[in-house]
Amino acid sequence: MTYHNLIRISVIALIWVLPNTLRAQEQAVNVDAHFEAASVSKGATETPTLKLRNPRYQLCKGDVVELNFPITPEFNQTLTVQPDGFIALRDVGDLHVEGQTIPELTQTLRNAYKDILHDPAISIVLKEFEKPYFIVGGQVGKPGKYDLRGDTTVVQALEIAGGMTEASKHSSVYLFRRVSNDWTETTKLDVKKMMHSGDLAEDLHLRPGDMVYVPKNTFSKLSRFIPTPNVGTFIPLPTP
Repeated sequence: MTYHNLIRISVIALIWVLPNTLRAQEQAVNVDAHFEAASVSKGATETPTLKLRNPRYQLCKGDVVELNFPITPEFNQTLTVQPDGFIALRDVGDLHVEGQTIPELTQTLRNAYKDILHDPAISIVLKEFEKPYFIVGGQVGKPGKYDLRGDTTVVQALEIAGGMTEASKHSSVYLFRRVSNDWTETTKLDVKKMMHSGDLAEDLHLRPGDMVYVPKNTFSKLSRFIPTPNVGTFIPLPTP
């Protein structure tokens, strides 16, 4: 085969291979883009928005707040958050405040009184509020709601609730923690392994509102995040 014939064959092969290679690369890019878009879309709909690490306390029904007006003390008042989440403000009327933090309530009150007082100065004291608590349910001696007094771990909470029963699954204890208004995080702990090894490094510390659930020996696996309204479907909540 002559040198010119070799060049001719090489050029023909290059002309045939190059478009197919570019087409394959384009298809690969399209496939990657498809999966990336699907991943972003899935994450946008399924990934919960987490709360701040140290969230401020949000007002609840039954909380009592003391409002102080340093410049106009005649507006001082002590109010209780009603069962519907409203408070009855003097000279203003009812205002929904449930779920607000103290800084948010301060701004809400300033807006409410701005037509009556010029640049109102307001300080708020939270007089009575819901005490920190945790819940232990399932296969324990005394399921229920307990005050969270000081630093408490999951294992300690189980002991406070009377310990686990013979029907409990020690290797699959669940900790439910609300991370937003719509999502609850689930964490599975192998208490059996921790107690057998004597290593409590994985024994998590409770936060206010946490719930510890001890299932029976047979129990389905839960995903890491589940919608908060569905927690009661998975786990029968003890009566407070």
